[in-house]
Amino acid sequence: MLKYIITISLGIFLAACSESFTDTRDGQSYSIVKIGNQTWMAENLNFKAKGSFCPDGDARNCKRLGALYSFDVAKNVCPEGFRLPSKEDFGELLNNAGGIEFAGAALKSTSGWYKKGNGNDSLDFNALPAGFMNRSGKFDGIGGYAQFWSSSTDESESSFAYYLELDFSVNRATLKTFDQGDARSIRCVRD
Repeated sequence: MLKYIITISLGIFLAACSESFTDTRDGQSYSIVKIGNQTWMAENLNFKAKGSFCPDGDARNCKRLGALYSFDVAKNVCPEGFRLPSKEDFGELLNNAGGIEFAGAALKSTSGWYKKGNGNDSLDFNALPAGFMNRSGKFDGIGGYAQFWSSSTDESESSFAYYLELDFSVNRATLKTFDQGDARSIRCVRD
């Protein structure tokens, strides 16, 4: 399925193209979008695996927001033809989204965020605020934060890994590092 969106802005024609694919492991269909030279999942991964969790422990949230994954599971759970993005992949995405100061607005979905923290989703990335689960099993941040694992680990702190964070309260996006024992969302990028 191919979808074309044509926008007229100050006499300039912009075309965004998105399509979908089906994960052969469980039959779930996901939208994908090309941003710059990269092709990204335009939905949070929702593949059930040992080490995956539904946000706030509610299966309805998995259907709406995708699952949260421990870092060890995240490294190997993307569907065939896709992979967990590196911090460099996220860096390229942020550049294509207008730089770190504006990328949050461009990547966040137009609804579902706390306190009018919605984005404009100008790139059809549709980032959803699934929050995270800490090492002790406590869920936090649903509605307020989208945190996507990268495959890159912190060179100075081996138990930490990089992730991309979008926050309801700002239009920026941030690459951070934190404990690999936490569970976060996944956006896979095409190989």
